[in-house]
Amino acid sequence: MTKRPQALLSLHDVTPGHLDRVVEIVHLLNGAGVPPSLLLVVPGLGWTAAQIDVLRGMSERGYKLAGHGWIHQARPARGLHHRMHAAVISRDQAEHLSQSRDELLRKVGDCHAWFASVGLASPRVYVPPAWALGVLTSEDLAALPFEWYESLRGFRAPRARAEKLLPLIGYEADTLGREWGLRVWNSLNRGVGRVRRLPVRISIHPLDLSLRLCDALRSDVTTERFDFVSTERWLESALPVPQRWASTTVHPGSVSEAEPSLGARVGP
Repeated sequence: MTKRPQALLSLHDVTPGHLDRVVEIVHLLNGAGVPPSLLLVVPGLGWTAAQIDVLRGMSERGYKLAGHGWIHQARPARGLHHRMHAAVISRDQAEHLSQSRDELLRKVGDCHAWFASVGLASPRVYVPPAWALGVLTSEDLAALPFEWYESLRGFRAPRARAEKLLPLIGYEADTLGREWGLRVWNSLNRGVGRVRRLPVRISIHPLDLSLRLCDALRSDVTTERFDFVSTERWLESALPVPQRWASTTVHPGSVSEAEPSLGARVGP
């Protein structure tokens, strides 16, 4: 019997506005027997106490929470790299590409601190919006509280000075061009995973069940095509890091104090 390829699954853009759709996807995964996966949470968007309770409930059922930017929204693109990234991948979502180093250090630190401030488990993984880390260096990442960071290339553990390149597939196709682009991309990345015997990262976004690749998404998670494994457990084995330590460089709360309009507090 042929062994199924491993897959690391993550649900992106977990926000107050998308929470109902995230729960719908979670129900689909549960019904298909997919084990709890990684939920990429965007903290700075005015979460209510009831919505945080939903996150807490999923965490108690085994889902791991990860940081995913601050508001998941970029300022207007200015540089060539940001403009090209926006045109091909991210549109206006690559928050890191429009921020300075100091802004990013504060916001990533605040992202980590938010979870404990609302009574949730502190995350170990950080995934920048649209997988774009911006100007942050490996030394910057190592000084921040997260243990692992994901990019388009794969995962890195800056404190261990290690990186694993992994194929990536996704389904966020809202136009014909993006549909065919993703079909080619996904096919190539499946092939890389198969030939090199690597886990495939599967990224699901909240609107994917209503977009042009919804059938491919349903097929991938319901037909026993993959052997789904916990992302954090895989990282612990493949990219072990030194003993966890809290950064003294970043001061959590600085972003929400400087930019109160972002709505980082828990609502009524």
